[in-house]
Amino acid sequence: MTSLVPATRAALTGLPVQVAPLLLGGVLRVESPEGVVGVRITEVEAYHGLGQGEAFDPGSHARMGPTARNATMWGEPGHLYVYLSHGIHSCVNVVAGRAGERGGGVLLRAGEVVEGQEIARTRRLAARTDRELARGPGKLGQALALRHARHDGIDAVAATPRAGAVARLLLPAVPATNVSAGPRVGVAGAAGTDAFPWRFWLTGDATVSPFRWGRGAEAAAATDRMLD
Repeated sequence: MTSLVPATRAALTGLPVQVAPLLLGGVLRVESPEGVVGVRITEVEAYHGLGQGEAFDPGSHARMGPTARNATMWGEPGHLYVYLSHGIHSCVNVVAGRAGERGGGVLLRAGEVVEGQEIARTRRLAARTDRELARGPGKLGQALALRHARHDGIDAVAATPRAGAVARLLLPAVPATNVSAGPRVGVAGAAGTDAFPWRFWLTGDATVSPFRWGRGAEAAAATDRMLD
């Protein structure tokens, strides 16, 4: 594993699409009463808030501005936005943004459990192999035991305790170079096409999740190709 350094607010103060690939190869460690579980980040997706960057992001939870649900996304970089997907899965995002431009986050889509495997296995009984322990955003959240809404807003830079957990984000001292990019997974319409190649992953890593089109995204992509 490459050398790691503690994440700083400055390192995360950029557009999410710029910050996202810098997280690859980093580790998110979460300490709880059960012990420590660390996940090496292998796949991420960037999402921009309203007014963040040049392109409106129709796939973002913050596309229409601040709400009670997405409030964490409008705060300081380095906090974790933990939201509930399909009413079941807690998904984890690292808040990122430039000064004066907030509302962005980087979804941690997949990773490899590199610390606390035994603990993660007890949380992920459905995983048939270790590579599946955090292979998908809901599985990653489950392996780390980060839960909506108790851990939404937890600070992974200052490592301030919240609801019995302490989260710490470590970044690679040297950014990964074996990085691929493409459309985001399962995002509906144009937001899930090549118009937003905002999914980044470590090329060839076995823990990266499989790609699937979102509702209407494949048709939108086909139309764009015809127009080209």
